Amino acid sequence: MRVIRHDILNLGMKTLRESYRRGELVPQKLVENIISAADALGHYNIFIKPPSLCWIQPFIDGLMQKNFDDHPLWGIPFSIKDNIDLRGVPTTGGCPDFAYLPKKSALAVQLLIDAGAIPIGKTNLDQFATGLNGTRSPYGVCHNSFDFDLISGGSSSGSAVAVAMGLSTFSLGTDTAGSGRIPACFNNLIGLKPSLGLISGSGVIDACRSLDCVSIFAISSDDANEVLDVAVRFDSEYSHSRELPYFNTTRHYGVADINLTFGVIKREQLRFFGNDAYFEAYSRTLEVLVDRGFTLKEIDFQPLQEAGELLYQGPWISERFITTEQMISLKPQSMLPVVREIIEPGGKLLATDLFKAQYRLRELKIICERLMSDLDCLITPTVGCHFTIKEMLDDPINANTKLGYYSNFVNLLDLASAVVPTQLIKRKHDSFMPFSVSLVGPCMSDRWLLSIANTVQSIFALTVGNTDYVSNNRENKLVSNPKNIDILVCGAHLSGLPLNWQLIERGATLKQVVDTAPIYRMYALEGGPPLRPGLIRDEKEGAAIAAEVWSVPAKNFGSFVEDVPSPLGIGKVILANGQSVLGFICEPVGICGAIEVTSFGGWRAWLQQR
Repeated sequence: MRVIRHDILNLGMKTLRESYRRGELVPQKLVENIISAADALGHYNIFIKPPSLCWIQPFIDGLMQKNFDDHPLWGIPFSIKDNIDLRGVPTTGGCPDFAYLPKKSALAVQLLIDAGAIPIGKTNLDQFATGLNGTRSPYGVCHNSFDFDLISGGSSSGSAVAVAMGLSTFSLGTDTAGSGRIPACFNNLIGLKPSLGLISGSGVIDACRSLDCVSIFAISSDDANEVLDVAVRFDSEYSHSRELPYFNTTRHYGVADINLTFGVIKREQLRFFGNDAYFEAYSRTLEVLVDRGFTLKEIDFQPLQEAGELLYQGPWISERFITTEQMISLKPQSMLPVVREIIEPGGKLLATDLFKAQYRLRELKIICERLMSDLDCLITPTVGCHFTIKEMLDDPINANTKLGYYSNFVNLLDLASAVVPTQLIKRKHDSFMPFSVSLVGPCMSDRWLLSIANTVQSIFALTVGNTDYVSNNRENKLVSNPKNIDILVCGAHLSGLPLNWQLIERGATLKQVVDTAPIYRMYALEGGPPLRPGLIRDEKEGAAIAAEVWSVPAKNFGSFVEDVPSPLGIGKVILANGQSVLGFICEPVGICGAIEVTSFGGWRAWLQQR
């Protein structure tokens, strides 16, 4: 049964920083309150290394040497999954006999501390990050923040529950198959599975190094974006590290336009495994989004599903074996039986199995890239069902497999994903459980997905975690999909007209039919064929002009603009709704000798009348 925690502070970054600035709160007192709350919640098995002043105090003292305004995470408490190194604190990977004492922190952790964040605990996890449920730990089953009898989700179980229960502002997890997303869903949080290599994996115990991502749990997309901004750094010592492209920097985070197209799984391919409440929550979510102006386009889930099945049914299980090989050989009894059962076969697979699987995965990537080419993102249920702890323990492998139906494919296909809560499902005894959707996009679409999450989170306006606080996202600048550039056309490039092929051959798609603001005059320019219009801004005698907005792949936009002849050019055009978009404009000199056609209201209408 849900017991909402009214006794905790609102730990959102904005609220905390304002409290610090006004002198209403100091980090010492905040951490002491967190320690007290964590002690009271010990039976949830959230932490492996719980909060204690004896090891946290140096981090608090270190803040005194850091200027508040120069450190964006000053005094912000965070938790760390216990497969990620924190200097001087044992890392266990969820296995006591594997534990070691790191001499330095993982790069991501160190960057956060350098920015002023305070580590307050190492969190519980499914052993060696092998599981999506939170029950596979010798440190005890991690319990769900909403219902003690339900699974928390895993493998980053404690990281999610710590944020949901108000013990951390954010936390770090890892994600190989959904470990940073499913716990976010079950605990009513934003969960970001970043692009592979965006956050360094140095100082992280490998599950599958070629797939692992350090993930972020937060109560809002704003907070997740701020953490991402700090944690990203190219790491030459990490083999999978990637440079951050300009279009994925924090200045490209904001509010996504609602005129978006979401890819949705065909109804017959959806799986909720008998959980009607989850099906209804997903259906309600889509209905609300459509009502708000979003467009849904069905896609074939089969190739994504096939890719996901390769994770545990293919040779990637051998990657898990690499980390645990010595343990399995020398101390097999130290591993939980279910974890050993999953990983041990990985030592017997052949290299030929890997190459065959890689060939097929490459084929599937091509198919999936085409599926997503004209979408702003995919939107799926994060998970199709929920289990009690007892149900999970009674059938640990089959139940876990069901949890990964919508998540396993993301890492293998090198995609990014953000989880955002959309519904609170009423259960028996007037309790509730959260439901979330996953936004999935190409590699390096992280800021774009967080921007969509920002929009979606504001639409549903749920309380966050297991608290009675509503997310207060403050970032409201409008941003667009970085993989495409929108351009307004009003003449020969309109649908079906002579130059529309220039858009089509570059992979552009029609986004919307619009009118400009009533501040433009249109002229039929001399020359041709084909005939071309010129658009001139005139706020006194202008009128609304019919037009279309096309979305052009960014990589092809330059070649399109290069073909634009004088006196035409590309500039900002204001739409009837007040928004501006790139579009065709004309130099004033170009209308000399031209025929004004403004009164027709658009190029197509004039062509029909001439």
